[in-house]
Amino acid sequence: MTPPDAIVFDNDGLLLDTEEAWTRAESALFARYGGTFTVDHKRELIGSSHTIAAGKLEVMLGRPGEGQALIDELHALVMAEAAHDVEPRPGAVALVDALLAAGIPVAVASNSPREFLDRVLQTSGMAERFAVTVAGDEVPSPKPAPDIYLEACRRLGADPARSVGLEDSPTGAQAAKAAGLTVIGVPYFADMDIPDADITAASLADAIVSETVGLVPSRG
Repeated sequence: MTPPDAIVFDNDGLLLDTEEAWTRAESALFARYGGTFTVDHKRELIGSSHTIAAGKLEVMLGRPGEGQALIDELHALVMAEAAHDVEPRPGAVALVDALLAAGIPVAVASNSPREFLDRVLQTSGMAERFAVTVAGDEVPSPKPAPDIYLEACRRLGADPARSVGLEDSPTGAQAAKAAGLTVIGVPYFADMDIPDADITAASLADAIVSETVGLVPSRG
């Protein structure tokens, strides 16, 4: 069994349960403008880059032309939330530790800005496990473009075609697939379809995940 060159993790909703922090911030933002943040809003925003989210927020809150200002407000709110109550997703710690023990390189590829990514990795206690992390504001185009995944593989000296990406959203999976990685989809919402995923799992603790990332022999 030849292990992959690298395993690249999405962050929000996949590696860390930061979506709870985002939801608290999004709810506060909507309340400021007399709105109510719903699950449907969450589904539409999940995985979006800041640029895409800005356009969506303009529509959701009925404030055309104010997308960047809304994103700036949301960023300030979520940075405060990111300082507490951020936990790894089920199976994340065990999976990353097993990969490190096996000598398989790992990285984080996130659409979130560097300031937020660094804070939540520290808050969750996961920062020291990753020598390579790439943020959405460090590449020419965020997800669904492949840039973040290509940069993560470049920094690890890994061939994308021999690497695996793990994602919780269609947007992220599209990026990993476009970069040439094998994609494991672990949907944040259990009923969310991830069309670009080669394999779908209910959590990072599923046996199929361990098989696909090269930790155990495939039963297939």
